[in-house]
Amino acid sequence: MNTTVIDSVAVGAQADLVLELGRRARAASRLLMKAPDSAKSAALRFMAQELEQSKEALQAENAKDLEAARRNNLEPSLVDRLTLSDKALATMATGLRQIADMPDPVGSQSSSIVRPNGMRVGQMRVPLGVIGIIYESRPNVTIDAAALCLKSGNATILRGGSEAFHSNQALGRIIRAGLQAANLPQDAVQVVSTTDRAVVGHLVTLTDYIDVIIPRGGKGLIQRLAAEAKVPLLKHLDGNCHVYIDSSANLDKAHDITLNAKTYRYGICGTMETLLVHADVAPTILPRLAASFDARGVELRGCERTCALLPQARRATDEDWATEYLGPVLAVRIVDDIEQAMDHIARWSSGHTESIITESLEAATRFQREVDSSSVYVNLPTCFADGFEYGLGAEIGISTNRLHARGPVGLEGLTTYKWVLTGDGQLRG
Repeated sequence: MNTTVIDSVAVGAQADLVLELGRRARAASRLLMKAPDSAKSAALRFMAQELEQSKEALQAENAKDLEAARRNNLEPSLVDRLTLSDKALATMATGLRQIADMPDPVGSQSSSIVRPNGMRVGQMRVPLGVIGIIYESRPNVTIDAAALCLKSGNATILRGGSEAFHSNQALGRIIRAGLQAANLPQDAVQVVSTTDRAVVGHLVTLTDYIDVIIPRGGKGLIQRLAAEAKVPLLKHLDGNCHVYIDSSANLDKAHDITLNAKTYRYGICGTMETLLVHADVAPTILPRLAASFDARGVELRGCERTCALLPQARRATDEDWATEYLGPVLAVRIVDDIEQAMDHIARWSSGHTESIITESLEAATRFQREVDSSSVYVNLPTCFADGFEYGLGAEIGISTNRLHARGPVGLEGLTTYKWVLTGDGQLRG
């Protein structure tokens, strides 16, 4: 079956079409629940092979989106996310194969307990059901989301942004080919083609057919969906990430980690946006870091003590501490101790990813125990916040929720459980 195309038609007709997407997805989800892992994994390996063999055709379609993005003055960070480079395609193919090789979570059981009457009680992993994914600017999400949902036994409806229209349709054809090759239901992954925002409004209220909505995009999209959705959301909010250089840090290590955390890629949610530096090491490390950042065109905005030490830094405001820049701007604050650093993070962080650079086991342990973000690192750059880097194969998003999943959401995060009890005729007295 071809990708479902939704034209700009009357709102009522759009609602009917979205309802049909949901019905087909629900029917496909029932078939996926009993699909063998061999078929799901075969589909993913087929997709990986097709990505590699169709690289030129994919990049030709992607070039149409990139041309439109530049014509519409899309922000550089969004253009970066939109680009299907050789590296991006290779990473997607590798991720598909990693997911294919992973154990199928569906049907796995936790350790059971035996009650005094001999009844055995356990839990079994099961798919969530039907997942709607709404995303902007990142065509790699089309492959990552399809792969993770398929492997975890979930049907999915994918609604990408208009800026990635051609890229997403080309990737959708590869997904369909993989499903067909493995004799899996074609409606297991449906790529919606529309630029009409009204369709999104219908998707997020389709409670009879969609079990969870996962939005991946800017703050505006998340806020809109949070206000309109009746289907539960698994939200991915801002990546206002912090690195704290402790008084015990190895300064060579601190320099390299901090530089990587900010300049690896500006447009990803794991990019460091605020640097916190202990006052004892600030006079030594900050001028060195400032020179390295200046060479890479990064603007510094600092607290009063930072500006006194670095004349080129602009004075930071509360807005700077709260901002996910997604660009070559970095906020810097000098703190007196780890307590003050953690207080700053508690006040301004979006709960995404934080890191401490330290040689003190006590400081590292305390930081990881007390900082309440979805990922907390020791001696690593925050740009490792990525499902591929965590060994998950890919991620459906990085959840800043506490329920139902947190951090990079891989296969297990796309399942829930049911209680399974086994007995031999016991009766309740």
